[in-house]
Amino acid sequence: MLRALVTGVSSGIGAAIALELLESGYHVTGLSRRRPDIPAAHSEPFDWVQADLGDLASLEVLARGLPVPRVFVYAAGFMQTGALGELDPRDLAGMLAVHLQAPSLLLNEFAPAMERGSRVVLIGSRTMAGVSGKSQYLATKSALVGLSRSWAIELADRAITCNVVAPGLTDTPMMVDRRRAGVPPQMLPLGALVDPRDVAARVGFLTGDRGKSITGQVLTICGGASLKG
Repeated sequence: MLRALVTGVSSGIGAAIALELLESGYHVTGLSRRRPDIPAAHSEPFDWVQADLGDLASLEVLARGLPVPRVFVYAAGFMQTGALGELDPRDLAGMLAVHLQAPSLLLNEFAPAMERGSRVVLIGSRTMAGVSGKSQYLATKSALVGLSRSWAIELADRAITCNVVAPGLTDTPMMVDRRRAGVPPQMLPLGALVDPRDVAARVGFLTGDRGKSITGQVLTICGGASLKG
């Protein structure tokens, strides 16, 4: 049985990735705080585990009982914004836990038992290079690149790949979250927000047969935003 584990499956990018992998024949275990709405056609090979990825103590216990996946996709995330003079260290601590400590904890548990040829994908952000008002969020997201490249080196001898997929502004509930009120989304050059299914398709490629030669890379899906610098 091909097993995948995806975090943040309750909505948005994580939900789209779960469906992509289900349609590719994986048995998917999904982690999130809220139960996802998985279509009935895919409900049989899907297991949902309620998890607060910011609660590292409980996550450590939970991780020991999870099946070791062939595909591990870390898509959970949230955003707190603020300019200098308004930054709250509690916001940074929360995003560090969810964006960095949780994926480290989970892969540290899984990696020794993952089979040869397994795949790891971390969901970053196109704006990792820096954007006004998002310094703490982007600091935690940009650190995923260092994690991914280091893990790619460590896992290469078992042909396990590790990459970051970095979407631009994506059509998800996060775009209307009150926590990003200070930095409202702007339309992308291509005229629409990134479709989460397009992000999921890129993850599907990386975790499929033709993704085996790509590791330690950042793959950006930005709707043309990168053209503006």
